Amino acid sequence: MKSVRLIYFIITGLFFYTTNACTTAVISGKYTSDGRPMLWKNRDTWAINNVLRYFDDGKYPYVGLVNSKDLEGKSVWIGVNSEGFAIMNSASYNLNLDNNAKLTGLEGRIIKKALATCKTIEDFEKLLDNLKRPTGLEANFGVIDAQGGAAYYEINNYKYVKFDANDPKIAPFGYIIRTNYSHTGKFGMESSGYIRYNTANELFYSQISTYKGLSAQYIQQNVAKGLYHSLTKEDLFLEYGDRPAGFPKYVHFRDYIPRSGSSSSVVVEGVKKGENPALATMWSNVGFPLSSIMVPVWVGQINLPYVVTYNQNFKDSPVCYAALLLKKYKIMNLRWGKVDHQYIDINALFNKDGSGIAQLTKKYENIIYKKTYDLLKKWRANNKPDTKEIKKFYHWIDDFIIKAYKKEFDIDLQSVN
Repeated sequence: MKSVRLIYFIITGLFFYTTNACTTAVISGKYTSDGRPMLWKNRDTWAINNVLRYFDDGKYPYVGLVNSKDLEGKSVWIGVNSEGFAIMNSASYNLNLDNNAKLTGLEGRIIKKALATCKTIEDFEKLLDNLKRPTGLEANFGVIDAQGGAAYYEINNYKYVKFDANDPKIAPFGYIIRTNYSHTGKFGMESSGYIRYNTANELFYSQISTYKGLSAQYIQQNVAKGLYHSLTKEDLFLEYGDRPAGFPKYVHFRDYIPRSGSSSSVVVEGVKKGENPALATMWSNVGFPLSSIMVPVWVGQINLPYVVTYNQNFKDSPVCYAALLLKKYKIMNLRWGKVDHQYIDINALFNKDGSGIAQLTKKYENIIYKKTYDLLKKWRANNKPDTKEIKKFYHWIDDFIIKAYKKEFDIDLQSVN
């Protein structure tokens, strides 16, 4: 009997290591740097090819992160709509342990439906109330809206439990983190993501304990791309970042927030109550976060930037294509055996010369963040985004990112179609 249990735990351990394992957060505007609520999802999945897509197939238009092979856009994994309603999920593995109802894996379709039909978190609750039981779901859904709502919903086959990020009894520091277990489920070997949860919590707390507060830029650059490990207390950048370029250093890479299967990282920054919901911003690292350059988008412009949308030549979005090339040939470039995704060359990411992939992409990102914040400051003063300026900005960012990958990594992202 003991041997059977051991085999079970080994199999489930491998299962958790190789399937969806996201790190996510819902953040109340109380503790963000500018008073606006946020959603964050670091998406981990075997579907590592991702694109952004604009939809107008429901009550409200919306923008969402989609698998590149999902040409019909049947599922969305994080997004925001024209009303300032945003939603994402993380898979949970400890909510349906006491029942045998079949799981559907349709969380992405629930997200799509919610974006197309919901304006507030109350609308989302009605959607959940009307789902057939058993729901076939086992997930943590995070949502924010333009009225200041910010909450998680832990959903199993028969019920859901709400966790309000605005309630100090539930979220004393204004944020709630979820990885791949739920707090209403059983803790233990059946679930995963405990180390990533603690890592994110330490990084979030260190930032909100100062007057800086949490921002989209901090989350994307310091958490989603961070290489701190809360169990070992090791920061790979601090440990190995002072080595000269050209001297590969392979380190074991497991239970960090960015993972071998990280396909994208997205922060949706909502609006303050009374603000125009069209100002909600989707800060998107499409593709492997450690080698992807962030692109912000808004719902008000139908034509999204070329670099984040599907391209027939690459069968992917150009920026995701570039990020995965760097991952395969520079960052996780071991070819033999089953160790290829367990080790990374940290020297390829960070080095004393400042020529590491993460260092170079951050240099370009900082310019994008500065330009975007300047635009948002002007638009917020007028309580309205300028659609002509968005279109112009999209053209600029396409040109900027295409030139960046060509100059720094000799990757050509120009379409041949």
